[in-house]
Amino acid sequence: MKELDVVLSAFREATGCEAAVWLEGPNGRLVATASSNAGASPPPFPPSHTEPPRRVIGARGEMLVTAIPGPRAAWLAIGPCGAGGTPELDAYRRFLLPVVTQYLQSALEVEHAAAELAERYEEINLLYTISEILGRAVTLEETAVTILEEVSGTVGARRASILVHDRVTDTLNVVAALGVVAAEAPPIAVDDPKSVSARVFREQHLRIVEEGEMLCDAERPYRKGAMMSVPIMWTSPTGGSEPLGVVNLSGRHGDQPFTAGDQKLMAAIATQIGTAIQNARLVRSSLNQQKLVQEMQLAHDLQMKLLPRADVVAPEATVSARVVPAESVGGDFYNLFRLGDGKTGVMIGDVSSHGYRAALIMALTMSASAIHAQRTADPAQTLDALLHSVRDELETTEMFVSVFYGVVDPASSRLRYSNTGHPHAFVIGADGSCERLPALDPPLGMVPDAPAAQERDWAPGEDLLLLFTDGISDARGRDGERLGEQAVLETVVKHRAEEPSEIVEHVFEILRQHMGDTPRRDDLTLVVLRS
Repeated sequence: MKELDVVLSAFREATGCEAAVWLEGPNGRLVATASSNAGASPPPFPPSHTEPPRRVIGARGEMLVTAIPGPRAAWLAIGPCGAGGTPELDAYRRFLLPVVTQYLQSALEVEHAAAELAERYEEINLLYTISEILGRAVTLEETAVTILEEVSGTVGARRASILVHDRVTDTLNVVAALGVVAAEAPPIAVDDPKSVSARVFREQHLRIVEEGEMLCDAERPYRKGAMMSVPIMWTSPTGGSEPLGVVNLSGRHGDQPFTAGDQKLMAAIATQIGTAIQNARLVRSSLNQQKLVQEMQLAHDLQMKLLPRADVVAPEATVSARVVPAESVGGDFYNLFRLGDGKTGVMIGDVSSHGYRAALIMALTMSASAIHAQRTADPAQTLDALLHSVRDELETTEMFVSVFYGVVDPASSRLRYSNTGHPHAFVIGADGSCERLPALDPPLGMVPDAPAAQERDWAPGEDLLLLFTDGISDARGRDGERLGEQAVLETVVKHRAEEPSEIVEHVFEILRQHMGDTPRRDDLTLVVLRS
């Protein structure tokens, strides 16, 4: 099964994991039929078709062994994987098992067709030739013309075409043709009532139309005389089938009619092409998904680099901060500013969403705030300027940003702040008192009004400024219960005499205990400042 070797090799290149397919022979012994490392012996394992998917620890590492559904006893082994982290063997199994199952099913169909057509040597040779072509193919487009030439030569047709369904436009597009340049052939709408190809695709049944029947201008370039149109189908491991395209043959030498043998042969070839199309889509989808994961990880790294280091405001203030996005990137952020005369600015924000769109708004807000904060030490003026900078983007995306911005002035023992819709801002006193710094205005982007500011006393070296986003207080445990704001406040009050970095660690420890392995629903951000 050279084509399966190709798929398994591509799987190894994409994931770093070995894979092999084992079949049970007539004597009950296992035979390695396909491997991601052709020519090398896959590590043996003791499979049993009565067991569910299970992990096996061998000399070279961990493997996942699972039975392949179908009439033939077969097993798929995934692993061992190369260095670089714990492999997601279960996820790889869910991706690879349908592909391998379909290949084995296709192989069985080819064998059945070969038995039925034993007296038709040229047609049998054609099936295997196309199988080898598809096995070497990188994409269907690269080998479709070769397939048509082989098919047309055997069947005796001078015109031929392969049309593949485009899910986005819901049209059939020519990917290869004989007698016409494929790129110049117009697409055919699936609901076209005149098109033979469209009707065969919709009905999923082979059809032969005689000259003069069901004439369609789009099919005229690759149709001459009678035309046989065969649906390209893909049958899933669960038994369902999906049409993927159509193969057309016409212009037969001597105007001979297409026989029942021709129809059976083309049905078998269409099945092979369908398997190739679907496998190419699955492999492409897997590679695209891995590329997306890599790009999102890069975006995460870049976003984390936007956040300032806590020591940028030292020695005027001691700060510890932590941001944990719900996805690779998120909408939470904080910022720190040295404002001169011993003053320290601290900002925390939460964009009304998470994911990459929120991350873009977050990056824009952070960049603008860094500029405006250096022009004035007044929080209200800074947030007003920030609103003017990001208003258009917030209106376009229909998002808003809750922001708390405070300026601590130890020399005058004052804290001046503006709060636009941020609910979790507190001053923790040395005596354990806890005072909320309430929102004075709605989140940025909700109203055009300039934000207000307010002042309070500040005990230098004693008071703590505690800021966090609602992802922390709303964090859910295994039973769905929220962690709650009170649990966070009690933890900070209890450890208020410790360093800000230790306080942050205590809060995230209660988060870990509460959430366990429950997926995060929102970004988590916490800032603790002492000045």
